Amino acid sequence: MTPPRVCVVDYGMGNLASVAKALERSGADVRVSDCAAAVRDGDAVVLPGVGAFRDAAARLEQTGLGAAVVARIAEGVPFLGVCLGLQLLFDSSEEGGRWGGLGVLSGTVARLQTPLKVPHIGWNEHEWTGAR
Repeated sequence: MTPPRVCVVDYGMGNLASVAKALERSGADVRVSDCAAAVRDGDAVVLPGVGAFRDAAARLEQTGLGAAVVARIAEGVPFLGVCLGLQLLFDSSEEGGRWGGLGVLSGTVARLQTPLKVPHIGWNEHEWTGAR
């Protein structure tokens, strides 16, 4: 049996190596690519992600990778969004403002509003002051 060809989308933000390694270990034929044609060619698509929603959504838009991912999902190709990669499927996010997503899933990614202690998820403000 031929292993499935899985395209891990490289849009410049993400935990590519760990995702690719895990998929390879499960027996998949993994291609990490920043090319929309590779997304269209895979048997499955994985959208990893680490970073800011706004920047990730902008890169997906600029490279045409977002449109390729949306098209593959619409075709029924198996899809896995990891962390930010899943959040990007929504209409928008409130992280650091209001930013548009891929619109595959209705809704907005919002900060959890709860009196309970929740894990740190990295929504901090920071200012770059230059190298020391």
